[in-house]
Amino acid sequence: MKEDKKMIQHYMESQEERQKLYKRSLWIVLLSQIFGGAGLAAGITVGALLAQDMLGTESFAGVPAALFTLGSALAAYLVGRLTQRLGRRHGLTFGFISGGVGAIGVIVAANMNSVLLLFISLFVYGAGTATNLMARYAGTDLASEKQRAKSVSIAMVATTFGAVAGPNLVTPMGEVAKAIGMHPLAGPFILAAVAYLLAGLTIFLFMRPDPLIIARALAAYEAKQKHTESVESIPAQKVSRVGIFAGAMLLVLSQVVMVAVMTMTPVHMQNHGGGLTAIGMVIGLHIAAMYLPSLGTGALVDRIGRNAMAVATAITLAISGVLAAFVPGDSFIGLTIALVLLGLGWNFGVISGTSIIIDSTTIHHRAKTQGSIDVWVALGGSFGSVVSGVIVAYSSYAMLGFIGTSVALMLIPIVYWARLKQKRREESTLSA
Repeated sequence: MKEDKKMIQHYMESQEERQKLYKRSLWIVLLSQIFGGAGLAAGITVGALLAQDMLGTESFAGVPAALFTLGSALAAYLVGRLTQRLGRRHGLTFGFISGGVGAIGVIVAANMNSVLLLFISLFVYGAGTATNLMARYAGTDLASEKQRAKSVSIAMVATTFGAVAGPNLVTPMGEVAKAIGMHPLAGPFILAAVAYLLAGLTIFLFMRPDPLIIARALAAYEAKQKHTESVESIPAQKVSRVGIFAGAMLLVLSQVVMVAVMTMTPVHMQNHGGGLTAIGMVIGLHIAAMYLPSLGTGALVDRIGRNAMAVATAITLAISGVLAAFVPGDSFIGLTIALVLLGLGWNFGVISGTSIIIDSTTIHHRAKTQGSIDVWVALGGSFGSVVSGVIVAYSSYAMLGFIGTSVALMLIPIVYWARLKQKRREESTLSA
């Protein structure tokens, strides 16, 4: 305990040391996100195909994505609470390791042909998905206001390396699985298990000191130095509920649209003669678009503003939905463009929405708020994946695209409503 106090005091006294810790924390997040991205992408690519193969119908093809997004909802809640209590290191480690254990369960289920074990394991596997997304917050704890969007974008762009490699390793990992006597679709989950376990170990071994704990101590120290009210009373005065709501809706609706269209694209392509290699390439490029543009997006969010990028989110997702609806199912290029725009729109939404939430909260309660919002993000994704399977089974993939467009466009009035509310609040504060 004495060593912890000495370490905290060390960072309180040196701005240079705080910046070094900020950069070091970002590097650790970067490394863990590379592993986490590979774990995330593997399950997304073949989860629906594995369920379709084991169940014999595409009506339930959206169930795997629903299960691991439901699992990610529970994980987001648990990781958020654990992070609030013990710091980023323990919360993120728990989430990534749980995801790895779930991936191992999927491998066993596929080889035993056990649907029940498959569903349970996919639920646990979802912890990795939630943790991979929540890791983006770890780089912002010690960031200044002008560094926040950039920090989120740096953390997300690292996911690209693993996320793009994951889908393109579907066929090679399938061959590895067959060579050792396993179900070929279990192969990508072997990659996911190793990747998530490595991500968890990276956080556990190297994220010391914990950036969230240091950031809280610095906030308390600065409050004391300025002779303000008690630390407990400060967060409530600075929290913007309107901002939290707008940021949350941006994240949730972006997730619903992205997951719904993405989940059924592999099935749609397979039904029109697409092979695993082509499916893997489309999903790989989609995931690249989800993460690779992050550095540019972060700069845009800081330069032209959160609200402008929120509108860009709605427009980009809407165009993607229209393209998905009209492009033929056997058009590799057309579906690639649609899925790339889908990933890009999601990227805009996540970075602008995350920045709005960080701006609207304080360090004292931020982790808990972030975890709670990511629960709704995961539930939204679960809803989107389940409904997508039903829509395609009883209507068409084109109808799914049109519905996705309609949901995306709902973001525009929400953004302008929140902007108007905040403007009125600022005017009433000035007049008072």
